[in-house]
Amino acid sequence: MPIRNQNRAPRSPNTRREPLSSIPIDRRRKVETTQGTTSRRQVPSGVNRQDVTANSDVGSVEECSKIEFTKDEVLALLTERAKAGKFDTKGKIEQMTDIIRRLKVCVKWFQQVDETHVQEKESLRSSLESAEKRFSDKELDAKTKEEELQATIAEMKEKMASLQEKFSKEELSKLDAIENHKREKECRVTAEKLGDSLRGELDKAKEEIMAGQHKEATLKDINTRVQEYNTSLQQYNSKLQTDLEAVREAQTRAEKEKSSILETLTTLRGHSKSLQDQLALSRVTQDEAVKQKESLLTEVKNLRSELQQVRDERDRQVAQSQKLADEILKYKESVGKSSHELDILIAKSGSLEETCSLQKERIKMLEQELTFAKEKLKMVDASMSLTMTEFEGQKQRMQEVQHRLADTERQLLEGEVLRKKLHNTILELKGNIRVFCRVRPLLPDDGGRQEASVIAYPTASESLGRGIDVVQSGNKHPFTFDKVFDHGASQEEVFFEISQLVQSALDGYKVCIFAYGQTGSGKTYTMMGRPEAPEQKGLIPRSLEQIFKTSQSLSAQGWKYKMQVSMLEIYNESIRDLLTTNRTIAIESVRGDSNTTGRQYAITHDVNGNTHVSDLTIIDVCSIGQISSLLQQAAQSRSVGKTHMNEQSSRSHFVFTLRISGVNESTEQQVQGVLNLIDLAGSERLSKSGATGERLKETQAINKSLSALSDVIFALAKKEDHVPFRNSKLTYLLQPCLGGDSKTLMFVNISPDPTSTGESLCSLRFAARVNACEIGIPRRQTSSKLIDNRLSYG
Repeated sequence: MPIRNQNRAPRSPNTRREPLSSIPIDRRRKVETTQGTTSRRQVPSGVNRQDVTANSDVGSVEECSKIEFTKDEVLALLTERAKAGKFDTKGKIEQMTDIIRRLKVCVKWFQQVDETHVQEKESLRSSLESAEKRFSDKELDAKTKEEELQATIAEMKEKMASLQEKFSKEELSKLDAIENHKREKECRVTAEKLGDSLRGELDKAKEEIMAGQHKEATLKDINTRVQEYNTSLQQYNSKLQTDLEAVREAQTRAEKEKSSILETLTTLRGHSKSLQDQLALSRVTQDEAVKQKESLLTEVKNLRSELQQVRDERDRQVAQSQKLADEILKYKESVGKSSHELDILIAKSGSLEETCSLQKERIKMLEQELTFAKEKLKMVDASMSLTMTEFEGQKQRMQEVQHRLADTERQLLEGEVLRKKLHNTILELKGNIRVFCRVRPLLPDDGGRQEASVIAYPTASESLGRGIDVVQSGNKHPFTFDKVFDHGASQEEVFFEISQLVQSALDGYKVCIFAYGQTGSGKTYTMMGRPEAPEQKGLIPRSLEQIFKTSQSLSAQGWKYKMQVSMLEIYNESIRDLLTTNRTIAIESVRGDSNTTGRQYAITHDVNGNTHVSDLTIIDVCSIGQISSLLQQAAQSRSVGKTHMNEQSSRSHFVFTLRISGVNESTEQQVQGVLNLIDLAGSERLSKSGATGERLKETQAINKSLSALSDVIFALAKKEDHVPFRNSKLTYLLQPCLGGDSKTLMFVNISPDPTSTGESLCSLRFAARVNACEIGIPRRQTSSKLIDNRLSYG
């Protein structure tokens, strides 16, 4: 909406008109004729006033698209009142007609602005949803790419670990083969040396044999000595064989020690390899592993030197034995086998070297792939950072859209409050009874049926929050009221809608709020609720809390209030005082047929439209706690009973009245307001309630009074001359609320139970007729003098 000058007067059709109150009576017709000419609506003198109003309405609709209103203009229009003289009824009617016409133009303009706001809200919401969808898609794509890269990296790591493990195994096997090759080579060299030495010794032995043959002749003489010597040599040979076996055993032990040392060496090498693998992952323990490996190599060298010494000792023992040629040949054969095995090991070592070179090439390829994967990961990180930057931008734009949406919603709320105020003002000017509809939730006793099969709420903008559809036998019956509360509405939400109406009682108006509906539809819960639970307090406790709180805040402006409370019930067409201290008197007053001397509660109305009940207990109250105790006393005294439709059914009409008298000491202005809060007994069918005996009489009396209320509403709707208020105590007590100058609101409570659809339709039709009734414009009761000097303020 464009920026407007807030101090400029409202641009309404009545802006440049001269107030009628400042023009003499004999000149008003000429002024009105001139104004009608300037606005291009000529009204003949013989035309009825309703035709003028209709023509003005048409003109206001055409001007609505060209006129704009500010908040100050609307407030000024709402506070504008007729300025005609006290006895100038015609001027007052014309001014009121003009005000109503301008209010209609304002309402039409507001509806157009409201539709524009709704469209903008929908467009903003659609753009927000599309932005959220795009963001979610991009976020899902980024997450998918990230998961794929993580899976690729994990797979590469697994491959790298497996290849490193294979490489370590191949390297171990290669080292073992090289070590075996070196060991066999040393054994072969040692065997060759041993063979050369044995050959030399064999040659020497042959030479000695030849020399012995030449000396055989000379030695025959000493044959005996030689034989003896031979015997000694045999003994010495056996000794040598024993020594040889001991040497063999020592050699076996040395070989076992050698094998154990080799096994230890192998385990040490495996441990060294594991340390090398850990070294590839953590460079911290590299020096320690190298030192440990060097120490192990030193130990191996020492063991080899010891082994060499053992072999040398064995060689010396073999050298001393000259008669062990067969052993030498066997040893030669073993050396040949060792040479063959050494050749096989050399071939294996070659193949292992080839495998190792292939593994190295494969490791290089894997390292290249890992480098490529790292580069790809860097690219993904860069794209991810770009995506995050874009995400932050989208998030910021989304926040801006949300702020705009919140501002739009705030404007809509302000517009809705203003629309309600305009609507309430129009209703007050029309004098209609406002009607609110409330649907209670489904209860377990209802059989778990779904509410949606019976009750529906229109979603169109013109019916949102104000319309309700009832489906019966496949036919939909639509209804529209001033406000409709669904089954999820809380007590606080319901009270918020009537809080301004309750406030009117402090301003000096007569206010009446009553609940209507079938038995078990939630009337008593709406009016009283559960006072012990703060969130479930009904309209009566909340209204009283607001009145006391507001009266305390107005004390700073010089206002002092006195409040009086009375509570009664209409039971079987008789009045009961619920605050009387003697319950027996109240019970005797109900027995109209007996000759008792109980109190007679007579209902009277004065000329100001105030209702009085004789002999009724009226208590001065000054705190909400005092009223709460009185409400609890009245609830215990009220007539309730059990029927098939309700476990605790109210068997009477409950009327709570709060009389408010306020005076301003600085201005000497006094106001008198009345707040009537009524909980009607529920309508019910005898076939469903199952009432018998005393309950049957109660049901008949309740239905009779509600039927009388329906007759009154029909008469008011048809604007008949005679309205049958006196046909029932209930209608006669409500006469100022239904046909006077009070602000009246009716709550129609309905049940979502499909078995109660017929009663719900009857209640809604009755409420629609009540909403169409015109009872007159509310009048504020104020004066500049104190009405009752006996009232105590403070």
